[in-house]
Amino acid sequence: MRLRPIRVVPGSAAIVAVMAVAVVFAFLAFTLSAKAKPDSDEARYLNPREMVLSPDGHRLYVMCEGSDEVRIVDASSGKVLQVVAVGHMPRGISLSPDGRQIYVANSWVDTLSVIDASSLKVVRTLATGFEPNSVVSDREGKTLYVANRLSSDISVIDLESGQETKRLLAGRGASYLALSADGKLLYCTHVYPRIGAHRTPPESEVTVIDTDRQRVIERKPLHNVGGVFHIALSADGKLGVAPQLRPKNLVPLAHVEHGWAFGDSLALFGEDVGGGVVQVPIDELDRYFAMPYAVAITPDKSKLYVSSSGADSITVIDIPKMLSYVHAASGPIANDLSASANYVVTRIPVGRNPKGLLLSGDGKRLYVANRLDDSISVIDTNNDVVVSSIDLGGKQDMTPLRRGERIFYTARFAFQGQFSCANCHIDATFDGLQWDLEPDGFGVDIVDNRSIEDLSGTEPFKWNGGNPNMATECGPRTEKYFYRSQSYNSAELADLVSYVMALPLRPNRYRLPAGELTPAQERGKAIFERKTNKFGKAIAESNQCAYCHSGPKYTNQKLADVGTGKKTDRSPLVDVPQLTNVAYSGPYLHDGSARSMEEIWTIFNPKDTHGFTNDLTKDELNDLIEYLRTL
Repeated sequence: MRLRPIRVVPGSAAIVAVMAVAVVFAFLAFTLSAKAKPDSDEARYLNPREMVLSPDGHRLYVMCEGSDEVRIVDASSGKVLQVVAVGHMPRGISLSPDGRQIYVANSWVDTLSVIDASSLKVVRTLATGFEPNSVVSDREGKTLYVANRLSSDISVIDLESGQETKRLLAGRGASYLALSADGKLLYCTHVYPRIGAHRTPPESEVTVIDTDRQRVIERKPLHNVGGVFHIALSADGKLGVAPQLRPKNLVPLAHVEHGWAFGDSLALFGEDVGGGVVQVPIDELDRYFAMPYAVAITPDKSKLYVSSSGADSITVIDIPKMLSYVHAASGPIANDLSASANYVVTRIPVGRNPKGLLLSGDGKRLYVANRLDDSISVIDTNNDVVVSSIDLGGKQDMTPLRRGERIFYTARFAFQGQFSCANCHIDATFDGLQWDLEPDGFGVDIVDNRSIEDLSGTEPFKWNGGNPNMATECGPRTEKYFYRSQSYNSAELADLVSYVMALPLRPNRYRLPAGELTPAQERGKAIFERKTNKFGKAIAESNQCAYCHSGPKYTNQKLADVGTGKKTDRSPLVDVPQLTNVAYSGPYLHDGSARSMEEIWTIFNPKDTHGFTNDLTKDELNDLIEYLRTL
């Protein structure tokens, strides 16, 4: 992977909020460097995520992130006609305006696969930014726009030359794109909130791009919003809709049974809504519809469909009723759990972990990609019922990993179905938020949500090292403090632990192809490993970077007082975090109070208790950070 100088989403450093339990460790030895797949290439779980339809409506192109391929399905018979291999971990798929080419965003290898729709072969591979998640062509078919999740920007690619011509700055975790019906505007949403002041409500945005000028012209603010997912635009261009999460992370999690931990809602904007953005809930008073993901608007704008990937259902909304209710409301309704009864028509049960939605050209059929069933549900939109199911041909037997993955993504264990592990660890990563978790006490021990990739050998867990292993980390307290309901049995808990501990580490984009370091990174490495300061005095071993951050994952697995404790912390001792892929998981420190790696030492290390750094010049500190990004 070549090194490219672009802005990277910083990352997180605190508690691992995964739901697991004190049981079995037999599954914890799964290989971590490889993707968690079944053994045989001939029998794999597919994990269908997104779909597009051929212009004539005869073929479904189904992107499968688990098997790195696109499956071509006959829309009438449901038969799989052909399989096309693409790059690793595909996350986005779209068609060229004339339907002759299929574009697939390969998130873990930073490329686009271009498939010829006639020959069904990959004919080009194009470079993108860090972790491409969505791709859309302009109306002329001359330019591709690619949302890059890790570099938080949008690549603009000239299709004739195949070269990226510019980058547009997006919000944090740029992930989903939608083009207006007239092709003049492109909208982008983001799965992580921007990094703001410590312990303030999360803020996100919808980034709006003028495709003629290829520039950002507006950033629609989304207040008190964490992750934002797919986006849909009506055919008349007057309504835009984006599913989103409204986390209640600033108050103790004790409010789960008295309110909610996450509000599942929609951001509405456009002429139909009036000025600005209106947020409307899709939850009910005593039932929640966790992780709203994809959205589809019927051609006549009568109905809106929303996939709730944690609730295994599709929410059907009467658009005229919803707009009428919005206009009649005397104030904000985002936190009114009684509101949805005014516009939600029904909820349609589908398969496990429904993700992408796709309407047929006439709007009579809705296709639902059931990611953890390897199937597609087909819904008759006249009667809003499932009329058939397409089996995509994935592996049939259930391994512990597959069972654990299903548990990780379902909200059925939580009180009233409010949330799952995946709410805090979006796509098995993190959410960029800080939480007041009740087991530690109300208003104390605020924790930043840590990434959960490649955890073996990083024990103990929890910001203060209070849990010796993953089973203990979220054992019985999951029921008591998080889910507020009776949760997993022993077998389910064992499967969940096996899945979490097998999550692989995504590629590091700051390493050169052969593992060599740039001159700046070499200088930073010397600072990281130094034992004396610039004045020739020995640095105490316990205050040397390489002492605490030692071993293959850069943690000595011990506790340390680095002077970053707060008045709200019960103890100044913090668990030494692993540094693998630290560049991607800000903010930093155990409570997320450092917005960047620079702030760790320029603001929170005045007495040289977190490494000896006050003798460094700005350039030297930059070199140290450049090295840390390679870890």
